[in-house]
Amino acid sequence: MPWPYPTGKRELRAEYDDAPVSLALYLGSYLVQATEDMPWTPAGVLHRRFVGWTREAARLTPAGQQRSTATVPAEPSRDVGHQAG
Repeated sequence: MPWPYPTGKRELRAEYDDAPVSLALYLGSYLVQATEDMPWTPAGVLHRRFVGWTREAARLTPAGQQRSTATVPAEPSRDVGHQAG
């Protein structure tokens, strides 16, 4: 079974629960090593195997349990500079 196996994924999620960027960086280092060890494997396959599953797990988390505090900037008004008068 390819690493990270299901048990390993659960353990990594638990260990990096409050540090998703650190988890992505950690797994990214393994992705780089895998691309060197298996150059014949398509990049998308390796990405899903080593890093992609972390995003899949985030999508499966109910919205009420998301920890992200990121915000999307408001779109500028189309009327900027055109004041009624």
